[in-house]
Amino acid sequence: MVVATCGSDDFTLDPNLGGEATRVDATRNSFSLPAPDLTTAERRAFEVGDSFFTQNWVTAPASTEARDGLGPTFNAQACSSCHVRDGRGAPPLPSHTEARPGLLIRLSIPGADAVTGAPLPDPRYGGQLQDRSILGVPAEGSMRVAYEVISGTYGDGTGYELRMPVFEITDLAFGPLHPKIRTSPRLAPQVIGMGLLEAIPAEEIMAAADPDDADGDGISGRANIVWDGRLGVAALGRFGWKANVATVEQQAAGAFLGDIGITSSLHPEENCPAGQTACAEAITGGAPEIAENRLGMVTVYMRTLAVPALRGADEEQVRTGARLFEEFGCASCHTATHVTGQTDIAALSAQTIHPYTDLLLHDMGEGLADGREDFAASGREWRTPPLWGIGLIDEINGERFLLHDGRARTLQEAILWHGGEGEASKEAFRMADAEQRAALVAFLEAL
Repeated sequence: MVVATCGSDDFTLDPNLGGEATRVDATRNSFSLPAPDLTTAERRAFEVGDSFFTQNWVTAPASTEARDGLGPTFNAQACSSCHVRDGRGAPPLPSHTEARPGLLIRLSIPGADAVTGAPLPDPRYGGQLQDRSILGVPAEGSMRVAYEVISGTYGDGTGYELRMPVFEITDLAFGPLHPKIRTSPRLAPQVIGMGLLEAIPAEEIMAAADPDDADGDGISGRANIVWDGRLGVAALGRFGWKANVATVEQQAAGAFLGDIGITSSLHPEENCPAGQTACAEAITGGAPEIAENRLGMVTVYMRTLAVPALRGADEEQVRTGARLFEEFGCASCHTATHVTGQTDIAALSAQTIHPYTDLLLHDMGEGLADGREDFAASGREWRTPPLWGIGLIDEINGERFLLHDGRARTLQEAILWHGGEGEASKEAFRMADAEQRAALVAFLEAL
């Protein structure tokens, strides 16, 4: 991605962030384009998968048998309800309980499943709060958020304000949550480039891990080892805010069940915790509710969404920002370049890509901690999110919410929330002068 010698004039950037799976497009549809060079069969699967990703599911029974089985409890009616134009979700409006699809609340209690190692669900409410439901079935509850303002100052005396979210779960339909409940809000991220991330060889990701900080650079990086439900074995986690999912297929199937209430071969049982009688007795849309071939086509769609090209690669401010990104240590976790291995989709194979992630877990400090373990991830650890497309989120979604719970409204705020292993990089940015800060943000906006 970066070729650097002495001075910013020799600092060059490759616009093809997704290798040959890059599209030169900066419109509001730029997250929704297929990778170039797909075969005819892959393009057909992409289009069918797109329809099942985009269109609403309905209550069973219905004449549209291929799309019935919504719920009985759910958070959204379609994948695109949360991933608007394949982009990001949005948190609830402050002090409102009205749902804005795209942010959910994970639930768990201390301990882990003896077979899979997954977090243990709340006995009454399961692993995720369901704030919507079909007719005749109670929704589990509601969420609301308020924000506490945290003021700070840059090194040059310029002030800034961050907002700390405080989430509250209300209107619980089945009694109180477990007394040792652990909750974690999770914002739906953009879904571009997932097939490319899946194609990075596991050994490359594992080789970059330094769990004991053997090199003494203050950056550890740990792999999350999770449960591969398709193979029935432990595997490297790559997806989700805590890298708690192994493959794109399992990310799709998990979201179908957890977010929409749609069963699949990977999750054949309805999401009805003990005591939710109306949920358990509701009519289903079949067993499973999404057929195997349709789940496969949704998976192809998610794997083959193209990555938008970097913009302004020849602009001095962008190149200066890229150099500062390296100098401030941001690239220690947001690894610029990877090379994909061989996959069943030739367009994703042997590609030099620039996602700006190592796909590893890092301790991000107490300010971002959720206190909730997820497989090997601690309550302070988060996966390094890929940065490709981050500068287009405003264009795609019409507003910008960053980090796992949407607290950051700007790129500057997202940087200033970094702590733990990101503390030194955050401080380098905070203490930089206004021109340097603007250059770093310009580089991120170009991604």
